[in-house]
Formats: sequence, structure tokens, C-alpha cells
Amino acid sequence: MRIAVLSDVHGNCFALESALADMKETGFDHIVCNGDMIQGGPQPHETVQLLRGMNCSIVMGNSDAWLMTGIETDAHLISEERRQKLNIVREWSLSKLDEEDRAFIRSFQPTVTTDLGRGRKLLAFHGSPTSFDQFLLPSTPEDEFQETLKPYAENILTGGHMHLQFTRRLRDSRNFFFNPGSIGVAYNHEQSNDVGYFDPWAEYAVLTVEGMQLSLEFRRTPLDMEKMAQIYRHSDRPFADTAMDQYTRYE
Repeated sequence: MRIAVLSDVHGNCFALESALADMKETGFDHIVCNGDMIQGGPQPHETVQLLRGMNCSIVMGNSDAWLMTGIETDAHLISEERRQKLNIVREWSLSKLDEEDRAFIRSFQPTVTTDLGRGRKLLAFHGSPTSFDQFLLPSTPEDEFQETLKPYAENILTGGHMHLQFTRRLRDSRNFFFNPGSIGVAYNHEQSNDVGYFDPWAEYAVLTVEGMQLSLEFRRTPLDMEKMAQIYRHSDRPFADTAMDQYTRYE
């Protein structure tokens, strides 16, 4: 069994299409999405349409919950200037979604469980199993990380939210946690600039289960940045040039 695990598309349907083409080439049996699928990018409606055709399991992320409700659960982390811009983009995103699109987004679940056979399961979430806002990073203190995930350690665990590919072992367990990275907004957390440039690729992971053997592969699919720039700039998404500049100036 091969499970493709992806996260944080953020309305970048072009990046999702690129990753999906790579998934089909390498092969998979099922796709699990760890949340934040729609809000932010230039193609919210197109992303919904593609996801609906993929027949995948989808977790509710913080940005898509905010898109649907307008409730800011992480407002303390955002400056007033950025909040105003995000709200403008949110209103634009909503204007691109019809009622069927919105119903589809509302169907996203807090967690998703996939049966891997032989008594093993994959538990997917966004931030943590109890909060889509929680940060789990390679640098999260060990005791904090383990206490957060200890109640769920009978599963292989996967989360999103951090836009960063990494894995960590669960204490006193044969299992582990992994983050597949971001399809639409991959970036390096360790940068020497103040901008925070985005990486020119789509990231995802493939979990392969063969009997009692497990393997995890992190994949990066290069993106045609000229084509993506055209998509951004031909959309009427607010602040499209600013958003695209974070990709095109990356070195």
C-alpha cells in the first residue's frame, strides 16, 4: 500500500496539479491531505474542483476554518497590517467559491484515520490531534512534543501547518510522526533575510507499507515559475504581485 500524504496547498491548484502528476508517475493507492487546502492562493475554486476529483481524505486546517467562519484563532500571531491584507484576500477567495465549493470545504474533518493493515493506522491532522493551530517543529522541546502526541502513539502520525518536511520518533513506541511539507507554499524556516522567500517546488511524502515493512519518502516536484507567475498575475487576487515576488526572488 502506498499512501501519498500532502498538506498546505493554500489555493495553489497549479502546484497541486504538478505534484499530482508526479504522484501518478510514481504510483499511489490513496491520498491523505493534512489541511489548509484552499485559502490564500490565486485558484481557490480550481483547487476545490481538483480535490473533489481526487477522492482523497482531507483534514480541516486553520486557514480553511477561518475562510469558512471568519473566526481568527491565531490573531495574536499576526500584525494588524497583515491581518487587514489577509481579510481582503479572504473576501476575494469567498467570492470565487460557489455553495457546492463551500459545502465541500465544510466537510473537511478535524482528523482522518487510514487503515494500513496488520493493526496499524495512520492518523492525520493539521497542527496536532487536538488543535489545528498547534506548532510541532523539529525544534519543539522533546518533552512538549512527546506529551502532545503520547495519547495517539499507537498510530503513525502525520501533520501539516509548518510547511516543512521532517520526521520525529515517538517515545516508547515503534511509531513516528512526519510532516510532508507544503504543496503550495514550501519555505525554509532558517533564512538570513526578513522577507521569508518561498521555495520553487511542491513538497509531499509517500508512506509505503509492505507487510511489516514501512518506508517514508519525501518528494519535491519543481514548479514552472514562469507559468505560476502568469497564473498569479492574470488572476484578480489582491496583492498577487507581492505574493509572487516571494517565489521569484528566492535564491
